[in-house]
Amino acid sequence: MACKYDDMSDESIVELSRSGEPAATEYLLSKYKNLVLSKTKTYFLAGADRDDMLQEGMIGLFKAIRDFDGDKNVSFASFAELCVKRQVISAVKASTRRKHMPLNSYISLSKPSFDDNSDQTLIDTISEYMTLSPEDVMLKKEQMQTLDLRLDAELSSLEKQVLKLYLDGCSYAQIAKALGRTVKSVDNALGRIKKKMGK
Repeated sequence: MACKYDDMSDESIVELSRSGEPAATEYLLSKYKNLVLSKTKTYFLAGADRDDMLQEGMIGLFKAIRDFDGDKNVSFASFAELCVKRQVISAVKASTRRKHMPLNSYISLSKPSFDDNSDQTLIDTISEYMTLSPEDVMLKKEQMQTLDLRLDAELSSLEKQVLKLYLDGCSYAQIAKALGRTVKSVDNALGRIKKKMGK
């Protein structure tokens, strides 16, 4: 069946699409779907299937329709090919970054569990719990609850905030920025917390 867009240039159809004619957009998406298929078949997205890759390519094609500038002396076909390829490569790179995220955010089991002066490491703490009887686990749990209550009573509001951020893995500078304090005041607060915990 003949279509009014069949005798028009792609560049003219893009103009109609951009002026709010949805049928023109649909025509271009359909016309260039084979280009998208050919550009996406050689790429792989970690944790995704072929349809996800095709969707990324179609997003690139849609961006080409949206961003095409007829004054640049480039054909729409060339611009569309470039946009599809860029979108697909960006998706692959983002997927690769997510794939390596566990490696980039690991916690060392050999690192001291509280501060640099502590001899006990995370692996020691884990090992300790692995060898405890159920009764000992309950006793430890009660001791932790008692410690929580004592800390809640002994620590100031600032010290509680500093301790929470510190245990969440924030650096002194990050804690200072989050609380609107100086690094020195954070250092002092942690010093007071350690003294109170030592008691």
